[in-house]
Amino acid sequence: MSRVTNAPASRRRRKRFLAQAEGYQGPRGNLYRQARVAVERGLRYAYRDRRARKRDFRRLWIVRINAAAREHGLSYSAFMHGLNKAEVHLDRKILADLAVADPEAFGRLVALAKQKQGEAA
Repeated sequence: MSRVTNAPASRRRRKRFLAQAEGYQGPRGNLYRQARVAVERGLRYAYRDRRARKRDFRRLWIVRINAAAREHGLSYSAFMHGLNKAEVHLDRKILADLAVADPEAFGRLVALAKQKQGEAA
């Protein structure tokens, strides 16, 4: 009986990992075992951090909105509550961009939120 080595498939598999490890320093870029470990770890981090990026950006937007709202004498939670009462449906990304790029428009939103806060009291 002839010896079966699975050579084409295993070579293809190794080449795929080494191609993914292109640009890695030292043995991680040119030795199969180290390359495989480094690539698998990198893929795990990439998967995890695609989700973490969404959380990080939301936190950043909230910090920016809070800072801009406090310049007008309103906390973040009071500002968001006022916007909800005024039925202004803008997401945090847009609000943070307004706070940075167009403070005048953001100030009008804060005034609207304050007005709706006053009506509730």
